This record gives sequence, structure tokens and C-alpha cells, in this order.
Amino acid sequence: MTDSTFALFDLWGPEKIVVVSDRRTGMRGVLVIDNTARGTGKGGTRMSPSLTVQEVARLARTMTWKWAAVDLFHGGAKAGVLGDPADPNKEAILRAFARTLSNEVPSEYVFGLDMGLTEEDAAIFLDELGDRGASTGLPRALGGLPYDQLGVTGYGVAEAAEAAAQNRGISLQGARVSIQGFGAVGQAAATRLSELGAVVVAVSTAGGAVHDPNGLDIPKLVDLRAATGDACVRHYGAVLPADAALHVDADVLIPAAREDTIDDVVAASTNAKLIVEGANLPTSPTSRRILHQRGITVVPDFIANAGGIVAAAHSMAARYSPFVVDPEDIFTMISAKLRANTAAVLDESRRAGLTPHEAAYGLAEQRVLEAMKLRRQVPRTATETIDVLV
Repeated sequence: MTDSTFALFDLWGPEKIVVVSDRRTGMRGVLVIDNTARGTGKGGTRMSPSLTVQEVARLARTMTWKWAAVDLFHGGAKAGVLGDPADPNKEAILRAFARTLSNEVPSEYVFGLDMGLTEEDAAIFLDELGDRGASTGLPRALGGLPYDQLGVTGYGVAEAAEAAAQNRGISLQGARVSIQGFGAVGQAAATRLSELGAVVVAVSTAGGAVHDPNGLDIPKLVDLRAATGDACVRHYGAVLPADAALHVDADVLIPAAREDTIDDVVAASTNAKLIVEGANLPTSPTSRRILHQRGITVVPDFIANAGGIVAAAHSMAARYSPFVVDPEDIFTMISAKLRANTAAVLDESRRAGLTPHEAAYGLAEQRVLEAMKLRRQVPRTATETIDVLV
């Protein structure tokens, strides 16, 4: 491994980095198991032509905090395949990826859905490994809970947004919302926010952005997205640059695309009162500090976008059961957990004078550390060091 890979290791993890390849298909992939003190590694699996080990490791660490923050007993992990999701040989590549990780899946890691993968791909993982416990996000026909179709993550983002608005004395009724990213998360968040009385004034995809200060027709955009993909914005109306969604006049900004989208410049210029992180890692430590100093509330990613893992936990618990999970039960639990967590983090942030991310990390780190101590995973000197960190 390179020095940069070794630099990823700290007192929390990763516990294991598995880099795999297959000569016949050209598959190259990686699994990062970050911290399993609280349970089996679980996190989404993505496919991207620009994937890096460092990217997967960052996301695996986020999963460690996300599971701990919602107080569900799984560990942080993430996997990824280097490649184009539109590759005609995608199935063969994914089958090779599953085979090379058969020692780790499902005993140490469970596949899930992230960028570039669909329910049909989860079915491929199941078929290749012959184990229903190999992947979450399975199609309904295989007894799974179709996350993207149900929109559980985006639903949770909207619930967290309303809880944060209430906590900060902001009325969501009539509030203007801009959503950067209109994939599964962005669409579901837009739909739920509209139901809650907010006005979605801008959305963006890789194809550009659309903006209407009087509110967009979200059902129309959702239909266009299903029919035309990222080109939905062009079919809807006048198109702005994709990053315009980060700069339009809005009360609530939801980054729901990729990592590292809200930099210091955006943090210093946005007029949003509330930012709810629908994507993983959309802000940096410096941009969060700028936002905090400006009095702009940020709901951290592993608090706001945890709806998908709440659903995954239910799906995993029921994976060997003949009964199908009731989606209504999932939505009820997502709403309760994410609203309570959002309020708790923002209250602690205000009480302790911390950024919401600092408050959320403190909560998650204490839970992980307690499990590490109970399992004798932390030497005395390391325990003392971690105590200082948290």
C-alpha cells in the first residue's frame, strides 16, 4: 500500500482494507471495513469511474458515525468498484467483485446500494453468493425493501429538515428550498418537503439546474427524471449551470449530490438559514466553521441522511424471515429517529458552543468508544488518547 493509504489508519480504524481485481473482467474494487465494535460492517456499495481507496475509506468512517448516531448495532464499512455503471459488462464485473469478497460477505460486510448500483445489482450479489444476507436493497420480488423506489433516505432528509427548522424557530411552511442533486435522495426529499408545505425553488443534476422563485413543479420533474435521467432539467425549462442550486436565493439548502460541494466560497456567500446534508461529506471543516460563525445551522450528513440505514437495519433483521417488512413501519421509525437525533444534536451544539458536526461526532464517538472498551479493543494508552479526542 502507498503511504497515503497508511495515513488513513488511526485509533478508530480502518480494521481492514481489501483491494481486489479480476483479470477476465477487468474488475477492480475495494472494501473498507472501518470499525465493527458495534456490529457487522454495513455500508453502501458504489460504482464510479473515478473511485479511489481514500474516497471509500472516508465514506466507511462516515458509516461508523452514522450507525452509532442512530444507535443501531452495525459497524462502519463501504465498498466500491472502479468503473462506469453504464458498462455493458456490468453484471460480469459485479459478479467478479462479489466472488472475490466471498470471504468477507456476509460474515464481515453486507453489500448495499450507493451511486451507480440498483436493486437489480443487489439481486446479482445475492445470486452470485447464494445468500439472502449478502445484500440489502433487494427488489420487492426477492423479499427486499426497495430503498430508491420508496425514497427512504430523501424522506429522512426532509424529516430532519423540518425538525431543524422547528428547533431554530424557522417555519417550513412556505420556506424556499434549493436541492443540489436530483437523484433518488433529492427527488424523495423534494416530494416530502412539498408535502410539508415548503416551496422547492431550484434543483440540479449533472445536466444543469432549473430555478423558479415561485416554486417548481416537482411531480413533473420526477416524471421527467424517470424518462430522461439527468436531462430532466433541460426538458423542464431554462437551464442554469449545475452549481447554480448552491447560489440561488433560498431559506433551506440541501446538498444531495457528491462529496465536497460546499466549499468556503459557498459557505461565505449563501443566504440559506439552514443547510441539511443529504449527501455524504458535502462540507469541509473550514466551511462548517464559516457557516457556524455566520449563524447558519447545518444538519450533519450522518444525522440527516440516515433514513436509508434505518431501513437497511430492518431489512437485515428480517432477511431470513418469510415475512416482508412493512414500509409504513419503516417511515414511522425513520421520522422518529431522525427528528429526535436532529433536535438532540442542535441542542447540544447550542449548549456547548460547538458546530453541529462537532456535537454529532461527540455523540457517535462516545458510543463507539464505549463498545471498543467493552470488547477490549483499546489499549490503555490509546484509551487515554481517545478520551482527549472526545
